[in-house]
Amino acid sequence: MKKINNSKVKVVGTLICFIGFSGEICSQAIAQSLPQNQQNYQITVNSDQDVDIKPDRELTLREAIAIANGTLALEQLSDVERSQVKLQLVARSQGSQIEFNLPSDRTTILLQKALPPLTSQNLIIDGTTQSGYDSQRSFAQELAIPQPIVAIAPMDGVEIFRGLTIVADGVTIRGLSIYGFNAIESVPTTTPSADIFISHKSPPPDTTEQQQPAKFSPFYDSNRPPQGVILEANWLGISPMGKMPKQPSSFGVYLFNSTDTFIRHNRIAYHEGSGIVTSVRATGTQIIENAITSNGFDGMPHGIYLEGEIANLKIKGNTICANDGSGVYLFKPNGAIAIGDNRILFNDRSTNYAAIYLMGNDHQITNNEIRNQRGTGIAIAAFPKSDRNLIRKNTFTNLSGLSIDLISQRHVGDRDFVTGDGINIKRDSNFRRVDTANGAINAPSFLARAFPMFTPNQVNIDGTADPDTEIDLYQVIGKVDDSLPYGALSEYLTTVKTDANGKFGATLTNLQVGDTISAIATDPQYGTSEPAFNARIVNPDLSVPPSTNIQLPVPACTTPPQITQIPQPTSPTPITLSVPRQVHFALDRDNISPNSAKVLDRVADVLRQYPTIIINLAGHTDPRASDEYNRELGFRRSLSVRNYLMRQGIASERMTVRSLGETQRAAQGDRAIDYASDRRVEIEFTDIRDVEIQFESQQEDLQIEK
Repeated sequence: MKKINNSKVKVVGTLICFIGFSGEICSQAIAQSLPQNQQNYQITVNSDQDVDIKPDRELTLREAIAIANGTLALEQLSDVERSQVKLQLVARSQGSQIEFNLPSDRTTILLQKALPPLTSQNLIIDGTTQSGYDSQRSFAQELAIPQPIVAIAPMDGVEIFRGLTIVADGVTIRGLSIYGFNAIESVPTTTPSADIFISHKSPPPDTTEQQQPAKFSPFYDSNRPPQGVILEANWLGISPMGKMPKQPSSFGVYLFNSTDTFIRHNRIAYHEGSGIVTSVRATGTQIIENAITSNGFDGMPHGIYLEGEIANLKIKGNTICANDGSGVYLFKPNGAIAIGDNRILFNDRSTNYAAIYLMGNDHQITNNEIRNQRGTGIAIAAFPKSDRNLIRKNTFTNLSGLSIDLISQRHVGDRDFVTGDGINIKRDSNFRRVDTANGAINAPSFLARAFPMFTPNQVNIDGTADPDTEIDLYQVIGKVDDSLPYGALSEYLTTVKTDANGKFGATLTNLQVGDTISAIATDPQYGTSEPAFNARIVNPDLSVPPSTNIQLPVPACTTPPQITQIPQPTSPTPITLSVPRQVHFALDRDNISPNSAKVLDRVADVLRQYPTIIINLAGHTDPRASDEYNRELGFRRSLSVRNYLMRQGIASERMTVRSLGETQRAAQGDRAIDYASDRRVEIEFTDIRDVEIQFESQQEDLQIEK
């Protein structure tokens, strides 16, 4: 190696590279002697077409990927196409870059067949290069996620199971809208479908190549996972206009086999399954500041679903909202993860899942905002045994279950393993350490259910818990149901420690008479406990002022940038709506008829007019099948109504679905018209301001069987 003008010169075969402060720069003339698959290009896509590769006047995305992969020689292009390809004089550690210069009125690339896998290391596909892209304007105030311009989707009526398949290290996908990729009929269900799929080479992966057991080394050495993939500022499952596609994607990001993937600042919405899925290996994955909303409405119902090797995975700063199941769901994972500083709200739209469902050991859940959940806040499984999970300084509001629920092996019902099993009894033997999550650590217990406040804004409290544990004290804010002994851990107050006998005490300030408190205990050897039973702050004579009604928030995952708050009508006058309260279905069908669509269009108009109204969709059937079949059919019907309204722009966080099957018939006879009345979805309207709503029934869309 020599020095020329204070720069180092390296000779590699016939290639001369100068190594200076700006990196490794190679001579263009000599670099052209390299094989094409070792050269780096700046490739500009200027066509929205997806035709067979051929020399013409426009360069397509399919051709750009083939050039970057080294499977399309520049000599096979026309002179006009070659003008869109420039050799990059960049550090060899960088890769080719695909940019876009599409006509302003044709920025959606409609594919006729699947694109080839991305095999070029450090390749960048950059939608932010399209003219008109504004990186400074986000679709929401809470997150910095700009609106893309360039979109990639299947052609109407064409089924393509994957958008982009990544099998190389260091690939970056940036600033694209990718949606509509699904496997309905022609692709085996064992082949994962997704907007973006990451795995070793030659997918679809051959799962027979997995070694047994697959706990620590799931593939042969040749099945090397891509490292350092970056997905940023993309909209997955959603068009650039923010609408739900006619054909939703199956999954958003599917991490089949990867390491150190970075998923940041993406909007991931409207997937039939989960927004992000891990499978065999996803170690070191970073899921940072994404909006993961309205996923899982026709399959795996969770916002983020994690299994396999996930050590050192982090979920931080995301908005995870309005997904049909849990916000984050772990299933028998290997490795500990951290979940922190996320907004996890309005999930559990169609079931009673916990906002976060944990399996495994040593997870850390901190500083999350968890609210508006029909199930539990955080549930920890008992099968497999799950211990040392630390749950600290999170805030919970408007939950139907416990803030933290440690599941016991004594409870084995289906619901126990989905959302939790409720309050555990106090540990009555050391054997309980092995039959309950987090070592059956005891919840704290206050020495009284009421603590008098003798000094303004200052009250002394005391209690007991396991010895030498840390006690996090919380205020319970919101509607407190006096019939329940617990409440949501809404606002962290302070931390104290128990002594060797398990006693603790504290002087709390900035509380008022009538406030409610609770607590949790944490022992690093076992983890964090369930909440303590509530205690009230009372006057010296043990009296408390009457409680006041708490205004519930308008259901919304994010706030548009041009709106500071959603206006709320303040008049207490009952709303009289000339709107139907049900739609009907054909025998054994769950599809929306044209007449029912007209009815639902009227419902959508009302929901747009009154943003404080939320609805519950209850599916019903006639009695001529088994109870189990009818419950499932009623559920499909309510999902169909919800999904239709979502396509009309109604936010999924304003809707919940359930099924009553044949249990509440509309008519008691056995005539065809009676059965037609039974086959319905009832729309239950509720105004969060506790305003009475009056509405009308309708039978315009009855479908009487012949």
